[in-house]
Amino acid sequence: MEQRMVAGGDAARGARHIAAFGCGSCHAIPGIPGAHGRVGPPLDRFAERMYIAGALRNEAASLVRWIRFPQSVQPGTVMPDLGVSEAQARDIAAYLYTLGEGGLGPPHPIPAKVLPAH
Repeated sequence: MEQRMVAGGDAARGARHIAAFGCGSCHAIPGIPGAHGRVGPPLDRFAERMYIAGALRNEAASLVRWIRFPQSVQPGTVMPDLGVSEAQARDIAAYLYTLGEGGLGPPHPIPAKVLPAH
């Protein structure tokens, strides 16, 4: 799988925004401490998905739009509009695109030097 890119997005900042906005209270999100929510779908392997919320193609511009304005994209969805800025949404999208087979993924909790060799 090719890593998806988000113009102007920074995955490290995105992880911080995800935590700050409390996304993990509704979603399980790998690499985000305490993100074990069960209201929304788990976001593991997000980069491999074809659609966002079953409504939008999983492309950077669509993901940024969904993160910023879920209620205008899909009125009545349980995902609230949280006041996420354009820049914050780009960062969050950049992080979500690290979650997938072959993507960067979240940092492993165990340093590689102590893991058994394959």
